[in-house]
Amino acid sequence: MKREKNPSHLPPDARTLIARSILAKDIFELWGQGTNYEEVHADVRRRTQHRWDEFKNVSFRFTIDSFCGKRKIEAKRAIIQSFSYVGFDGPIRMKNPDEDFWVLEDFVSDVEVATRTPGNTHAYSEALEPRKIYLGRWIANSSRNIVSKYDLKKRRYISTTSMDAELSLVTANMAHAAPGRLFYDPFVGTGSFCVAAAHFGALTCGSDIDPRSFKGREKNDKEPMGLFTNFQQYGIESKFMDAFSSDLTNTPLLNRQFLDGIVCDPPYGVREGLRVLGTRDGSGREEVIIDGVPAHYRPGYIPPKKPYGFEAMQNDILAFASRTLVTDGRLCMWMPTSIDEDVELLIPMHPHLEVVSVSVQPFNQC
Repeated sequence: MKREKNPSHLPPDARTLIARSILAKDIFELWGQGTNYEEVHADVRRRTQHRWDEFKNVSFRFTIDSFCGKRKIEAKRAIIQSFSYVGFDGPIRMKNPDEDFWVLEDFVSDVEVATRTPGNTHAYSEALEPRKIYLGRWIANSSRNIVSKYDLKKRRYISTTSMDAELSLVTANMAHAAPGRLFYDPFVGTGSFCVAAAHFGALTCGSDIDPRSFKGREKNDKEPMGLFTNFQQYGIESKFMDAFSSDLTNTPLLNRQFLDGIVCDPPYGVREGLRVLGTRDGSGREEVIIDGVPAHYRPGYIPPKKPYGFEAMQNDILAFASRTLVTDGRLCMWMPTSIDEDVELLIPMHPHLEVVSVSVQPFNQC
């Protein structure tokens, strides 16, 4: 992996970078690139000839990875043999070699070919050969394997609104979850974001207007089933403080800067309605006493709720973040939007917050 804006020149830096990545798979030291193998070989000689002696006697392996394409065994062998000029004399070791070199081929995908003009033979010929080829020295792999570990299909306590494991981990990464940091989800539900932030070492807590979402239920064997169950499942109980019933317009949290990160997927009125504590006309504020006990202290009390606009909720989230985030703290919030290119993407703003990044996730799109 090499980006002009953020080049990584040293392997330790590259390993540190890729160790937190969820979307990437591996990171390589670039040895050569081109649109055909003649260009690749010329580039390899230009870039790395002065370093070949470093690897002359170490064990090594070559791997061919063809993205959106296939190579027969004979073709792969021929490609590997074409790099014999580097003069490596060490043993070939298919498992745990000292050095691992990858030839990465990028072919035109079937989807791209299908979208070209019908009958365009040039498009078909493009699909037969890679459009870009790289030779890289493998440095390290990413943390993408943890996506399977936190897969919702394997999680004990989920609901219809539980955020996908991969997207939760990406969100926690964007918010810079790390040891020694406190993260909060004001719409905690079954705790997908808190679990993801806890994986990276952050201390987490959450709240929800409906306590049933995080309290869960009891199974037939009377074993509690709720939000905390997920933290127990992954052995990260020490990273979860607690969850409480609240909404942002009536939060009991301190009105000062103490949070390092806020991660949330607010309801937007489709699968669950937008509500806040209160009544439409302000009635019902008087205290109700039942058998000498205030009604809101009695078991099973359900507080009144009133409708809430999505735009108002966004503004409240930003205002809350501006009051409670520490300097350089991050708010990472999901919001619905249109995938129509003609529709302007409206980003909620606040005078005390800076927009660092806007990422669009087109669900159910090819």
